[in-house]
Amino acid sequence: MEMLVFGHSGAPMLVFPTSMGRFFEFEDRGMVGALAGKIDGGNIQLYCVDSIDSESWYNRDVHPYVRVQRHLQYDQYLRDEVLPLMRQKNSNGYMICTGASFGATMAVNFAFRHPDLFHKVVALSGRYGMRGYLDGFFDEGAYFNSPLDYIGGMDGGSDYADKLRQRQIHLMVGAQDLPMCLNETRQLSDTLWAKGVGNNLEVWDNCIHDWPCWIEQISKHV
Repeated sequence: MEMLVFGHSGAPMLVFPTSMGRFFEFEDRGMVGALAGKIDGGNIQLYCVDSIDSESWYNRDVHPYVRVQRHLQYDQYLRDEVLPLMRQKNSNGYMICTGASFGATMAVNFAFRHPDLFHKVVALSGRYGMRGYLDGFFDEGAYFNSPLDYIGGMDGGSDYADKLRQRQIHLMVGAQDLPMCLNETRQLSDTLWAKGVGNNLEVWDNCIHDWPCWIEQISKHV
């Protein structure tokens, strides 16, 4: 799988593209440019990965079980290949995870599934319930990749919850964003707080579900 790396030092940041997006999207859409000062200054190093959404969540030609299993293979690829590469190239141990739209969905899910591997997640205009992608199917694999579900079912006194409490969680969305993104972002924030997990929720005025808003906001929290 292809990947782009920007920067020479600083906190390594795993970047997910939007739905069915490519590894070069973050650069092409101006997000790398928005972070250029921090990249060139050695504050962050970006690792922009490719997606397989068209083979998993968006693949209506296969059974939902297959969609989930394909995503789990992607999760394993990120955990067992991409993250070791990031550690090999960069000794800074402060890991960040980010993405916009479906990239935010992937960033939150990956960071929440592996809270011992990440210190901070910055999510821009994501959705956090995966039931709508599975045509009514919902098994254990689906449950543990749907943040609204597994955070909602989380034991607030568990070691897992304690790990999440030690992480920086930034959830951002536009006031004029897609209703499903606005509603689910607020719902995830409320669900986390209900479990005793602090997070930063920001609803931006005059912002819709589009790149100009994400460009304006990304550098404020990275």
